[in-house]
Amino acid sequence: MILGVGIDVVHVERIRRWSAIEGLYARFFHPEELAITLPRGEVGILSLAARFAAKEAFGKAIGSGLRHFALAEIAVLNDSHGKPFMMLTGGAETAFKDVGGKRLVCSLSHERDNALAVVIIEGES
Repeated sequence: MILGVGIDVVHVERIRRWSAIEGLYARFFHPEELAITLPRGEVGILSLAARFAAKEAFGKAIGSGLRHFALAEIAVLNDSHGKPFMMLTGGAETAFKDVGGKRLVCSLSHERDNALAVVIIEGES
């Protein structure tokens, strides 16, 4: 059963500008995300923008926004086939469990100026 759906779009330039501000990436992204994306240059910036959109979409899907967790508590990673998945820790994991979440599905996309993500939270049938 679907418990929540969230969608978000991010202007890539916003994420690109963050690179000039010391510590800002670390505030919003999990260390594993940064290790995967930053070495990829411009493609990595597009990827970070899509991952940021996924984090905001998660907040919309749980229905409480971003109040109960830090964005770095969510890591948007890829499996061995490239499919994105979300790894939750801390308050993000608690918020997910509190709404009865059992499974997360996410989809990411980006092109030039914009990145977007959709997150679906599923519970018991």
